[in-house]
Amino acid sequence: MPARVHLQPSFSTSNPIPREFSLGGANASPKLSDYYDTLFAAFGPQYWWPGRTPFEIIVGAILTQNTSWSNVELAIQNLRRKKLLTPGAIEAVSFGRLAALIRSSGYFRQKAKKLKAFVRFLRAEYQGSLAKMFRTPTRALRDQLLGVHGIGPETADSILLYAGRHLVFVVDAYTRRILERHQLAGPKHSYEDVRLFFERSLPPDVPLYNEFHALIVQTGKDYCRKRNPRCDQCPLQDFLPERTPPAS
Repeated sequence: MPARVHLQPSFSTSNPIPREFSLGGANASPKLSDYYDTLFAAFGPQYWWPGRTPFEIIVGAILTQNTSWSNVELAIQNLRRKKLLTPGAIEAVSFGRLAALIRSSGYFRQKAKKLKAFVRFLRAEYQGSLAKMFRTPTRALRDQLLGVHGIGPETADSILLYAGRHLVFVVDAYTRRILERHQLAGPKHSYEDVRLFFERSLPPDVPLYNEFHALIVQTGKDYCRKRNPRCDQCPLQDFLPERTPPAS
């Protein structure tokens, strides 16, 4: 069963929201704690990331690139049925068979290459041991992961936070969309800008990062959609800047 994170709503921080991320100034914007409390009250704990082992979470983080989780679940079920959810099994299986088993995740040939690249990296650098890998300091391991074929910042941070319990906040398209519509960030801000915004504004707590990101994903899927957003029904509607229509 996936590991469950039990959190209580409400946290406090003495770090103000960085001024450059708030068009109205740090004192004019709701705090991230308000966003978290509101989403937790609306949705409750999310029990994310679903995965029976750290390696399964890593596989899911790679497969979920550019696709929905339902498609990833089918691919992971195929790998589990064939007993391929270990680094050694992924490295040993033929490329063609691996690609066929993860076909439902889309871009399956590219993703098969990415899975192969990760397990080769794990064997070469850490003798195939995830425990050894996750004992590496966060910054050094993040740099290493970003050097693996097919692993970008979001995937690397998902691996670090969810599989390794490292203190890194995950930024995805939902996170950016919500921040931009709430005028807490803009297109000029990079992935690293947004990640550091969260990490400097929140208490350093892995379960909190886990739960907050999962709540953001739920909000983005159900309300803050790319097209036809449901702002009038969203739990965060009271935080939207006045007279600012949502992006289409």
